[in-house]
Amino acid sequence: MSLDIVILAAGQGTRMRSALPKVLHPVAGNSMLGHVIHSARQLQPQGIHVVIGHGAERVRERLAADDLNFVMQDKQLGTGHAVAQALPAISADTVLVLYGDVPLIEVETLERLLGKVNDQQLGLLTVTLDDPTGYGRIVRDDEGQVTAIVEHKDASEAQKAIKEGNTGILALPAARLAEWMGRLSNNNAQGEYYLTDVIAMAVSDGLAIATEQPYHPMEVQGANDRRQLAELERHYQFREAGRLMAQGVTLRDPARFDVRGQVTVGRDVLIDINVILEGTVIIEDNVQIGPNCVIKDTTLRTGAVVKANSHLDGAVMGEGSDAGPFARLRPGTVLDAKAHVGNFVELKNAHLGEGAKAGHLTYLGDAEIGARTNIGAGTITCNYDGANKFRTVLGEDVFIGSNSSLVAPVEIGSGATTGAGSTITQNVDAAQLAVGRARQRNIDGWKRPEKIKKS
Repeated sequence: MSLDIVILAAGQGTRMRSALPKVLHPVAGNSMLGHVIHSARQLQPQGIHVVIGHGAERVRERLAADDLNFVMQDKQLGTGHAVAQALPAISADTVLVLYGDVPLIEVETLERLLGKVNDQQLGLLTVTLDDPTGYGRIVRDDEGQVTAIVEHKDASEAQKAIKEGNTGILALPAARLAEWMGRLSNNNAQGEYYLTDVIAMAVSDGLAIATEQPYHPMEVQGANDRRQLAELERHYQFREAGRLMAQGVTLRDPARFDVRGQVTVGRDVLIDINVILEGTVIIEDNVQIGPNCVIKDTTLRTGAVVKANSHLDGAVMGEGSDAGPFARLRPGTVLDAKAHVGNFVELKNAHLGEGAKAGHLTYLGDAEIGARTNIGAGTITCNYDGANKFRTVLGEDVFIGSNSSLVAPVEIGSGATTGAGSTITQNVDAAQLAVGRARQRNIDGWKRPEKIKKS
């Protein structure tokens, strides 16, 4: 079965009260439309057609990709009209209709729905709610067969009492779609062309309507305002927390934990409160992450420890290494096994060898640090001359005294030492002591300045 997917994403979203197109509002760090496209891709369709309208250029610019076909809906005349705009690009056997503001739909749910479709049957995703206000109602006959969908604004009081609502998501044989689109009418309370009217047409033409339901109603929840957007965010985080805990992660409080990307975890991982994981994060076995940490596009090898209030971005922490509290590892940072980065230490494009240490109040940028080297407190690599950046290379077992400035480009050989307070501007050979201080003078009779009294 070949598949085309149509995603409706042309709405304005006035209740968001925002200049940002509704479908670009984020859930878990990705736009709502981005989530829907991600799910669509997992179904491996031959085409994904995104119908855009309000804010079209911003949507296209944000999400442009080779596998997406953007279709313009100049006038928003209803869901049926929107699908009709994509018809010329559809050539598959089956068409699946999704919505750009319904981001939490599960791929497994869509696969079950697609399994219902054939030449004589279409698949409709419905949801049963205690309060289906706003949803089109699923009308069934005495035998329980779907006969029509009635929009909430067009429903009678008896129809409004129906608890089964239409999600708008349906899968149907493409061969019938063009004919049904041509028969749509806008003779309704909204004056719009409803895609849901194809249900009654299909029944009239002798097709069966097979229904499926999501595992959780939040899968089909849309976001029309900021409150609903926040509800989607919390449900997404609850779902991700459950997934990670099922794989062997201990979360101190699942309600105070956020995932904003793709996270891979090992066993016996411990994550404390208020941790944010962004981008692509790989966490191996026995990793511990303290409270209030932000970890983005980072790999944490087995037994790594990230202490409280640390920020990691584009880093790799080796087996048994540790960082923090209050450490910042910027892109290009690599800690080998058992390397240690302490409080208020910042690294950028720096490689710490096995067992190397930078304990406190240090900046290491564009640096290669050998195994077991110790970096004293207050040390900085002076890697930038205002126009170009240069590299600092330290061998193994180097001892850098506190408050040293290493002016790149510079190399310090294995086993060398720098005296505290030194500014190192020249290479240091192995096992040498380098002292780069101004000569100290003690001045007798010096008087400390006094504060001038205001008249």
